[in-house]
Amino acid sequence: MKIQTGRFIRSAVSKVDLLEDGYPQIAFVGRSNVGKSSLLNRLLGRRSLARISSKPGRTQAVNYFLINSSFYFVDLPGFGYAKVSKKARREWAELMDHYFNCVPERTQVVQLVDAKVGATPLDCEAADYFHSLSLPTTVVATKIDKVPRSKRGRQLKSIRSQLQMADEAALVPFSAVKGDGVSELWREVQGLLQLPSAPSHASRGVS
Repeated sequence: MKIQTGRFIRSAVSKVDLLEDGYPQIAFVGRSNVGKSSLLNRLLGRRSLARISSKPGRTQAVNYFLINSSFYFVDLPGFGYAKVSKKARREWAELMDHYFNCVPERTQVVQLVDAKVGATPLDCEAADYFHSLSLPTTVVATKIDKVPRSKRGRQLKSIRSQLQMADEAALVPFSAVKGDGVSELWREVQGLLQLPSAPSHASRGVS
């Protein structure tokens, strides 16, 4: 499958804005500043399809990107950022809870964990939450380029252990800067969507 188009469709700030139109959804979720927007842009060969900010907690809505007019990439608000109001955190939590509990049957989850930091207690809580809902989940270790190569194997093993991942569960090391893991993550997306063939390399770009 060739990636031909990628379009921003909608930002949902309340449950009435959430899309349930029958298209499969790949939901990207992780702690604030884990690199979701950078990952999405790298996957799709775009510099600014998903907005990137140096300030954590800037993604405050559920953002939908329609890929090839056949499935969505969904950029979910980051969790765990302290410098927002209690009201905002409560509203985000309610929105996320509604999204995952009223999720379309074909929605899958890609959980991002900072490779340098490792899996925090919040990451572990999120993984337990997805498991409780029986949501198929792929884990991506972002910013792997910030981990020395001599330490990567040990760090990935630690993340796998902290999240209590099964031996056969996918853990993809990823770098939005270097491009590490792009092909591997696309293969995982293909499997989640049960697509007939893998996409061409994302560096070809989308429109």
